Amino acid sequence: MVRVSNNLVGILNIITLLLSIPIIGGGIWLSKQANTECERFLDKPVIALGVFVLLVSIAGLVGSCCRVSCLLWVYLVVMFLLILLLFFFTIFAFVVTNKGAGEALSDKGYKEYRLGDYSEWLQKRVNNDKNWNKIRSCLQDSKICQRLLDDGSSTKVEDFYKQHLSSLQSGCCKPSNDCNFQYASPTNWTQTPTSSLANPDCSAWSNDPNVLCYNCQSCKAGLLDNIKSDWKRVAVINIIFLVFLIIVYTVGCCAFRNNREDNSWKRYP
Repeated sequence: MVRVSNNLVGILNIITLLLSIPIIGGGIWLSKQANTECERFLDKPVIALGVFVLLVSIAGLVGSCCRVSCLLWVYLVVMFLLILLLFFFTIFAFVVTNKGAGEALSDKGYKEYRLGDYSEWLQKRVNNDKNWNKIRSCLQDSKICQRLLDDGSSTKVEDFYKQHLSSLQSGCCKPSNDCNFQYASPTNWTQTPTSSLANPDCSAWSNDPNVLCYNCQSCKAGLLDNIKSDWKRVAVINIIFLVFLIIVYTVGCCAFRNNREDNSWKRYP
């Protein structure tokens, strides 16, 4: 007798198995093409994710279609752990991103970002020198500040103030508004007699394109604001994926029960 739940689990795992192939291929491609530390950082997690999805899919496929209860049991255990992991990560993501926002400035199209406005857990991550050195290298490789010059190195000061800069550009590519530096170009600012160094970021600023404000607290805050936005999107996606996993897990439990019933029937005709 054809079991609908077994067939559904089999179909779903064929789809995930096929999806794992481009994931693994993408990770291998990244490892071969990577030229920067940032790109090399991604290849191993992507390959590991692809292999994990592949193995789980094979276990679910064989377990459901070939009536191998032990494999299906392993599949269900992994699915249960994955559901728990996603549930707690989603809650955690909402908790650590519930604080912090850019400060709107009068007559400015961009916002100012301050590290102290964000959760302490996130602050500790970026205040770790080892972590920040890697992040700073990635930001420099991304040429995020160079884009301001590419868009117009001769931009007038009044036009620059009207620009809608990203949180990273506002925090890393220009000095803090507290410094009251004189504008020369989007990434070139000079001190004047009215300038202030009360904010530590003002002393950290440099017109060197490799330095700029990458060592500033505002740059770290800009990164956290970017992470906050990304994590909230991921959390919403996780909720949708969580509902999907719960449905698959429920169907898998039905398939596991079918396997046990079939095995019992074969054992005692």
